Amino acid sequence: MSEAILEIRHLSKTFGSNVVLRDIDFEIKKGDVISIIGASGSGKSTLLRCTNFLETPTSGQIIYHGKDLTASRINEAAYRAKVGMVFQSFNLFNNMTVLQNCMTGQIRVLKKKREEAEAEARKYLEHVGMLPYINAKPRQLSGGQKQRVAIARALAMDPEILLFDEPTSALDPEMVGEVLSVMKDLAASGMTMMVVTHEMAFARDISSQVVFMKDGVICEQGSPDRIFKNPQRSETKDFLSRFMNS
Repeated sequence: MSEAILEIRHLSKTFGSNVVLRDIDFEIKKGDVISIIGASGSGKSTLLRCTNFLETPTSGQIIYHGKDLTASRINEAAYRAKVGMVFQSFNLFNNMTVLQNCMTGQIRVLKKKREEAEAEARKYLEHVGMLPYINAKPRQLSGGQKQRVAIARALAMDPEILLFDEPTSALDPEMVGEVLSVMKDLAASGMTMMVVTHEMAFARDISSQVVFMKDGVICEQGSPDRIFKNPQRSETKDFLSRFMNS
């Protein structure tokens, strides 16, 4: 068994009196593709944001390579370079070109020289099919193109894990396929990924583990075969029944 890169232990998150996450417990090993599914409001995106310290967990542990990050102050920018995130709303810098978007984090956080950062940016933009657009600004791109740039930007930071927060939910239907295709290629290349998604076919076909969340807790988790073909919990069956014919 390979050692876990990231361990989430008894994680909880409250906003005032509202309990959003309750006793979340799982781990991510190298090469895992973990899909997190569930209805809107079940805590999926908050889990990702806590994992990336965009939200501070109320209790529990986030352990990265054996070190409990919740027990001490961390360099959040350096951590987020290793545990990168792709957002549903792209979060590109609108005043920068595609190439600049993919270089700036490398220069500021990783302290790379401009030439090296540009070479890495070009490599990953080519990987996602966006090299011809290096001089474009985000406003000149489609949603699918923006998301592919956002993926290239995250990859250019050389992450160990990529977190995807519903990366296709803001896209027109015809653009969903081009982003899922990039993500499938990443999974096939061995990229470790944690994906919050409503794309059930992706979760079923690409994941190594599927986590079903409901009301802020992990209701059921297991292999895609077990979750999709033989779910044990009635809540999982009810949720999946809406997608079985899709």
